[in-house]
Amino acid sequence: MDVKQLLDAMTPEVYQRISTAVEIGKWPDGSVLTQEQRDSAQQAVMLYQSRHNDNAEHMSVEAGGDIKFKSKAELKRDFGVKELVLESDLNDIARFGHGDL
Repeated sequence: MDVKQLLDAMTPEVYQRISTAVEIGKWPDGSVLTQEQRDSAQQAVMLYQSRHNDNAEHMSVEAGGDIKFKSKAELKRDFGVKELVLESDLNDIARFGHGDL
């Protein structure tokens, strides 16, 4: 089976199973992946991502085959993390005299 046939046959459900297996090192039935299986599965995940990943997470392969790195700010926005700024922090200013430094 060539790469095109593999990617055409891989459904999102199959991709998710393979991706999870690579992440945890086990197949859904609990059996451990061999190193050869892990290597092949990881390559399949990356190939699938290069074709279908339009919403790339931090350091993943996005559609077109480019590796996507998201900044910390982008990840916080994606996960809905809001910065907590205390009012007391806004009023704290360090002041130094000319001779203090």
